[in-house]
Amino acid sequence: MFPYDVSVIIPAKNAEKFLRETLNGLLAQTAVAENTKIEICLADDGSVDDTVRILENARLEFEELGMKVVISHVKQPGGVGAAKDCAVRSSKGQYLCFNDADDVSAPNRIKSQLDLTRKLSKSNDDFVFVGGQFHRTPDGSTTRYTNWANSMIGEKIRKQVYTSHGPTLVAPTWFISRSLFDKVGGFRTDVSVGFPEDLDFFYKCLDIPECAFDKVPEGIVMYRYHPNCASHSVTELTIWNFRLQRLKEQYLAKWDKFTIWSAGKQGKRFFKSLDDDEKTKVREFCDIDEAKIGRGMHEEFDERTRTVTHKVPIVNIETAKPPLVVCVKLDLTHGDLERIIERKGWREHVDLVYFG
Repeated sequence: MFPYDVSVIIPAKNAEKFLRETLNGLLAQTAVAENTKIEICLADDGSVDDTVRILENARLEFEELGMKVVISHVKQPGGVGAAKDCAVRSSKGQYLCFNDADDVSAPNRIKSQLDLTRKLSKSNDDFVFVGGQFHRTPDGSTTRYTNWANSMIGEKIRKQVYTSHGPTLVAPTWFISRSLFDKVGGFRTDVSVGFPEDLDFFYKCLDIPECAFDKVPEGIVMYRYHPNCASHSVTELTIWNFRLQRLKEQYLAKWDKFTIWSAGKQGKRFFKSLDDDEKTKVREFCDIDEAKIGRGMHEEFDERTRTVTHKVPIVNIETAKPPLVVCVKLDLTHGDLERIIERKGWREHVDLVYFG
């Protein structure tokens, strides 16, 4: 049915600095020795450097290993999402392995992810979404984010999707079934640079109940951090608003009342981001910090009219009532947050949801 088992999807724009190292990682894949049929699909998004020439020069190396090289060109420059979409639509593999032009896949990547994907699939039409662990170069880049992302395993992959700055399965590690890509409809190509195409795609996959999510336990990608990373084009505020909108649709719209866990900066920012109707649903703020609890009340002040528009009580976590939106930074509580939740018997997605 499919001429290739795996299509490696490489979106590229002015990628000459790192592309050769990326290609070397793909040439070293152990899956080749097991007769896995692989094609390398690069979509060029208007590069003005030697990106295309570098891959053309490597074409014979890939062909000698039985791997086909496909180069396509994005017709309407639209950022990383448009390039990924273009590369996928030029490909013919049953599974799609996303490999950014500045990242390097470990030799076992395709084999490990293909094995897991086939284990999760009952038929060729199954929807499967697999990720993996990663490390960053240079060492120490985005340490907190890396630790959080690598801790996303099991049920956390589906549950903690409103935290941090992106999907719980990090985009440079994605390995998905083509049927899932087709079901979602691909990446949006009608948006400008700065749109969080990965998060948009990931959320759409989450909305497919029969989609299986998992990740391989070993490190499979060297995820490079540098000033020209495509992820830098998406602002923190854009990601915040994108996550917030989904939280509103999935939870806040269905709740009559709720509590905000954090009377500090993050909790107040979350409250300020709500619409007036949503603010009236906030029963209370809760915290463990006695100084914050001692304030007794959170007041929101309208600078334009110089009036207090909302007053919300601040209570001790021990008396807080679920459901709660947890705005505490998870990795800075030294386990206190988790211990409180366990003692209270609160269940994620029933009694609380994380928005950190």
